[in-house]
Amino acid sequence: MDICKHDEYCGGCIYQGIEYADQLKIKEDQVMGLIEEKGVDAAETDRIEGCSNCYRYRNKMEYTFGDMVKDGEMTLGMHKKGNFMSIVTVDQCQLVDEDFNDILSYTLDFAKKMGYRFYHKKTHRGLMRNLIIRKGVRTKELLINIVTSSQDEFDEKSFADGLKKLELNNKIVGILRTVNDNLADAVVCDSLRIIWGRDHYFEKLMGLTFKVSAFSFFQTNIEAVERLYKEALDLIDGLEGKNVFDLYCGTGTISQIMALKAKHVTGIELVPEAVDAARENAILNGIENCSFIAGDVFEALKTVKEKPDVIVVDPPRAGIQTKALDKIMDYRVDQIVYISCNPKTMMENIRYMQMCGYRCEYLKPFDNFPFTKHIECVCLMSKAAK
Repeated sequence: MDICKHDEYCGGCIYQGIEYADQLKIKEDQVMGLIEEKGVDAAETDRIEGCSNCYRYRNKMEYTFGDMVKDGEMTLGMHKKGNFMSIVTVDQCQLVDEDFNDILSYTLDFAKKMGYRFYHKKTHRGLMRNLIIRKGVRTKELLINIVTSSQDEFDEKSFADGLKKLELNNKIVGILRTVNDNLADAVVCDSLRIIWGRDHYFEKLMGLTFKVSAFSFFQTNIEAVERLYKEALDLIDGLEGKNVFDLYCGTGTISQIMALKAKHVTGIELVPEAVDAARENAILNGIENCSFIAGDVFEALKTVKEKPDVIVVDPPRAGIQTKALDKIMDYRVDQIVYISCNPKTMMENIRYMQMCGYRCEYLKPFDNFPFTKHIECVCLMSKAAK
């Protein structure tokens, strides 16, 4: 196993140098430990499912400009372990397509040659803030977004001309510039310009096509999430003729997959931009038995007159808030499928659902992000017999 050259300083991976089988054992033990700790009574638990490919699986990266040491040479990459102010250049990262590394190197060299300064987190002065690269794995399309402040001029044409000359394995379809003058160390879009090409790329997932824009959420590991989604849908006792609620639906990926069989799917998502993307993608795929609502799940469910036969939930890392969970429990559907990116909050929610008369029939962890700390889980909850 080749240990990443950035491992000493980069905080992205915590399991470098550990055999993949051992990584899976560590993560599986964490989930099983949480089941016991949180008092979850799982009728059946399955072994963790890993990735067939541990490398080059990420389809999105958000890099930050900065320096490794105070007043040092400009860097572009990830935050240093234990030091938020220091940025490590990660031009040989193992988790991304080689094209990402080449684009990063070019962008850093370009900024240095032009004499641009990076945006300093404390003084709030400087031009260069972030580089975001996104890739359509199945379409081999690249979307590049350079994030700057508005404090100085940025030569968009020269930047784009240089990118288009790079010898890459994938095809650049869009070069964008986001202007961000927000003081927080996060990418906030004050304005978005298309320097060249288009503002989106396309991806294919489980037979459907999805348009992914610059700031749309989309699954980071396409091949792994297909396995996870298939597992989740196979847990449902038939979708034909059923009304399905897909709560915390994001851009409606799994909503549209379920709509291929279900009578109707209602997706609810807090982020309006994600809902716009979901509606657009449903039209793109010719799916008419899907509707999407933008809003808080608890509040939005008050406006829906239809009653679900099945509920699928895929909440953020914080899990499902109690009032929303109470509302979900009130429907008393026979089956609830819970997809989670945070086993800890999932177990807390499952324990609460058990108290409300539901039973954890089946639970399975997935490792969709090798070398990192992240663990996904799928669970089937069934209404307990009286």
